[in-house]
Order: sequence, then C-alpha cells, then structure tokens
Amino acid sequence: MSNPSTPAVRRAARRTALAVTAAAAVLALSACGGSGEGAESADGQIEKLNIIVPANPGGGWDQTGRSMQKDLQENDLVGSAQVQNIGGAGGTNGLAKLATEKDPNTLMVMGYVLVGSVETNKSESRIEDTTPIARLTEEPLVLVVPADSPYQTTADLVADIKAKGKGVAVTGGSAGGADHILIGQILQEQGISPDQLNYIGYSGGGESLAALLGNKVQAGISGVGEYAEQVKAGKVRALAVSGEAEAPALPGVAPLTEQGIDVVLTNWRGVVASGTIDEAQEEKLTEMVTALHGTEDWKNTLETNNWDDAFLAGDEFDEFLEEDIAKVKTTLADIGLVK
Repeated sequence: MSNPSTPAVRRAARRTALAVTAAAAVLALSACGGSGEGAESADGQIEKLNIIVPANPGGGWDQTGRSMQKDLQENDLVGSAQVQNIGGAGGTNGLAKLATEKDPNTLMVMGYVLVGSVETNKSESRIEDTTPIARLTEEPLVLVVPADSPYQTTADLVADIKAKGKGVAVTGGSAGGADHILIGQILQEQGISPDQLNYIGYSGGGESLAALLGNKVQAGISGVGEYAEQVKAGKVRALAVSGEAEAPALPGVAPLTEQGIDVVLTNWRGVVASGTIDEAQEEKLTEMVTALHGTEDWKNTLETNNWDDAFLAGDEFDEFLEEDIAKVKTTLADIGLVK
C-alpha cells in the first residue's frame, strides 16, 4: 500500500483534485486551435519555455529567471525561453497567474520570500498546489545603510530602532519575505517588540536600492548578490551578513552571530510548475533543470552572482518545501507578522 505521506502520493492526489481544471484548460486551448501538450521538437526538447518571475525587474528572482533563460538557450536545452515579470503582492500575483497557466512548458521562479508572502497576503493560490521542480540556489542576506549613515554597527541601528521605533525605516523585499523576517528576528532576539518596526517592502530590488540611495530609509536588507556591487562602490555600507560565516563577496563584513545577535538566515530560490501538469511533463521539466545545473555556464552564473549551489530536485525538493512552509508559518507567528 502506498504511503500517503510521500511526495509522489501527495502530488498524485493534487493532480486528481485539479483534473477538472486541467481538462477545462485543454478544451479551451483546443477551441482556440492550441495544444495542451506544449511545443516540442522532434527529439522531445521543449521548443519554447515560459519563465514567470513573480516580481518586477531588478531583484533576485528576476536575476535568477534571466540567468536561467540565458544559460538554457546557450546550452541548447530549450529552443527559446522568455521571461514574464508579474510583480506585486510579494509574488502571489505571479503565483495566481501560474495557477491558471495553460501552457505546460512554464516554470515560475520562487523561494523563501514567496513562502512568507503567501501567509502574510492570505493568498488563495498556494505553493502546495504547484508542482515542485527544483531548488537552485541559496545566499545570505546583507544589512546595509546609506554611505553617509551615522550607524557604524548593527548595534547602533538596533539601539536607534529601540529608541525611535517607527521613526527608523528599514527597506527590503515584499512583506513577509526573507528580508522582513530577518529584521523581525533581529529585533526579537534583541528584546524589541515587532510592532516597533517600520518596514517598507518593495517587489523589485531596484526600488529598495533607490530608496536607500535617496536616503528615504535608514537601512536596507537584500541578498548579498544584489547589494555587493553597491557596497564595493561605496554607495552603501554593509553592517552584517546573515549566514553562519562571512560571505566571500563581502570579505570583512561580520555575520550577525559574531556581533552578539544569534540569528542565521539564508534565502533560497527555486522553480515550480503548474499543479496540473502530468508526471511525464514533471519529469521533462525536472530533467531540463537538472541538465542546466550540470552546465559550466550555470556554475559560472552561481559564482558571478555570489549564489551558493543548493540544488535539490524531485521528492527531496518536495519534502524540503513542505518543511520550510511549516517553519516559516511558525516564524511569522513568533515575530508577529501573522496571527
């Protein structure tokens, strides 16, 4: 008898529940002269891949999606790939688009941020209703301040938040995401109530950076890969990184744990597909992404963007995702972001 707790059995149950929706999608495509199977070459290669990036251009998800597009095409793993940016609502607008997607040759970039956004936005579309394909990367976050900021240390920033509360603004990605959770955990660990936090979230990394450079906020949090060049150029100053050790891209910037703050958080990213695809299509997409992971171009992409290789596929990624969703729900409740 099958174990009802295994990812494969859960995916089968999910597909059964979505069978009516899938059938309707196929009928709709047929009526329009389209095909529910997606475009393929004679050898079974995907001719045209659609990559949904559930954020505006400029952030980590966008970088991931466009890196995949480039490396997949340059290694002839697809005929062509296009990136579609659908920003807003912490990525849940893109998740809603994936839920109604009729083209089976579609992947959506997602990650830790989306796990939290689904909860804080009370999204009707759920990650549990997608088909997990692969986890790709992870990276620590970096806490920065404008170059002329009076804060020289993380302790300086925390002390000012304690004294001024919402008079100190911290920016980052969308509400409920990794950036938001990190500053919430820092304040919690330092005995400061989450309601003291004035967090301004943006759906694109470019917007949060503009707020920092324009001195509209007092601090910002993002992935090391997004802020490293700005730090090196002297436009912003790094106070801490969120990993267990220094980040190679930012030597000399101490992790929070070395600054008396017992918080470690890394932001992972991966790709999922529609929950309505069949097992054959799931296998095809997984094999394509696995092949991408094995290329020299992808290894160079990881190095260039300061991303750590965190590849997981199939049931392993499915199990990781379930565990992460449970952990994030608990963390969001602990720091007061959801009830």
